[in-house]
Amino acid sequence: MAASDYYKTLGINKDASDKQVKQAYRKMARKYHPDVNSGEKAAEEKFKKINEAYEVLSDPEKRKKYDRYGEQWQYADQFEQQRGQQRYTRQQGPAFDFGGGAGGFGSIFDDLFVGRKGGFRMSRRGQDMQHPIEVTLKEAFSGATKVIQLQMEEPCPSCSGKGCYACNGLGMTRQAHRFEVKVPAGVKNGSKVRMAGKGGPGYGGGKAGDLYLMVSVKSDSVFQRKGDDLQADVSVPLTTAVLGGEVKVDTLGGEVVLKVPALTQNGKAFRLSGKGMPHLGKSGNGDLMAKVKVVLPQKLTDDEKKLFDELRKLQKDGQ
Repeated sequence: MAASDYYKTLGINKDASDKQVKQAYRKMARKYHPDVNSGEKAAEEKFKKINEAYEVLSDPEKRKKYDRYGEQWQYADQFEQQRGQQRYTRQQGPAFDFGGGAGGFGSIFDDLFVGRKGGFRMSRRGQDMQHPIEVTLKEAFSGATKVIQLQMEEPCPSCSGKGCYACNGLGMTRQAHRFEVKVPAGVKNGSKVRMAGKGGPGYGGGKAGDLYLMVSVKSDSVFQRKGDDLQADVSVPLTTAVLGGEVKVDTLGGEVVLKVPALTQNGKAFRLSGKGMPHLGKSGNGDLMAKVKVVLPQKLTDDEKKLFDELRKLQKDGQ
């Protein structure tokens, strides 16, 4: 496949630097711009080809694919995959079939191009995009609706992507887009929320790409998360830890009552089943491990001191 057309369009050599590509484009764009050549169809077509060439040669990845596959650079990934499936022998190279036989480039073209009145219509899906989004642990527990605003590149509305002064001849401008995002319950750090069709615009009638929101969950001052389980300290008065009783425990789903057995030791952990994080995309929740933190009194009355003193004497007598 010939790979020199775009270079000839811009009037540069194949080994031209990025700076030379940009300089050549600006020179050619000024010369053939529709505003300068009003009503000249030939100049308009030339300007379109200049923009097409610049779009490819100004992008290192696209340029690399174009240098190898020419005008069909958009399908480089498919070609490479197909190449890897070919059988090699010591006497022969890869057995590509350009005539449309099974397993060759022809079969790929059949999948990628749609015939129309003897010609071809090429379409390309828009690029997928990623954007970070941060949620609190509470939002991750219950799910949340967030609003984000992104600057996205799209065809210039003044020229429909043909190129004009408003977009410096590039045909593309950056526009602000506002999205309302529903974050599902149970998301974790690194979870992806897919917004179908909200990515980069397609070309030639192709579908828009998808937008993937990369979730990060803020750390919480009360709860520590381990998978779908949570851990938290629960304050227990000294008398309750010794004699037993009930204490209230805060969970992300609301307050619950924990029964504390007599003589509960400091650091003892109780499992509260189903009080952890929701399982993402599934029913049920993880557990909450409530770790006892015995709270000693900071002040004692004279009567309380006497009682503790009597307790100390009783414990000594019992030894």
